[in-house]
Amino acid sequence: QVQVVESGGGLVQPGGSLRLSCAVSGSTFSIGGMGWYRQAPGKQRELVATIGSGDSTNYADSVKGRFAISRDNAKNTVYLQMRSLKPEDTAVYYCNAYIKRNTWIAYWGQGTQVTVSS
Repeated sequence: QVQVVESGGGLVQPGGSLRLSCAVSGSTFSIGGMGWYRQAPGKQRELVATIGSGDSTNYADSVKGRFAISRDNAKNTVYLQMRSLKPEDTAVYYCNAYIKRNTWIAYWGQGTQVTVSS
């Protein structure tokens, strides 16, 4: 059974940094694209950043230049380095990974809270 587990969230002051991690575990599988999404209270879930199996990346305009996504395929882990954090970055951050079964299936983690506040 596939498990997707995020970690690294917390409370940080504006201008601070956090690094989120997301580990995928379970049965033998192939992992394709991975990504980070976030959902603030009262808002829809939105894309933050994605990284393909070939390490191509994509970022939301609101985080470009401040966030960096990376992956370690040996550890089946994706990271999100967040710098210059703003109060508007406050949200639950979710990790997603596309895993090949008979077809590609998206698996989601349970989310990790990031709060940016003084």
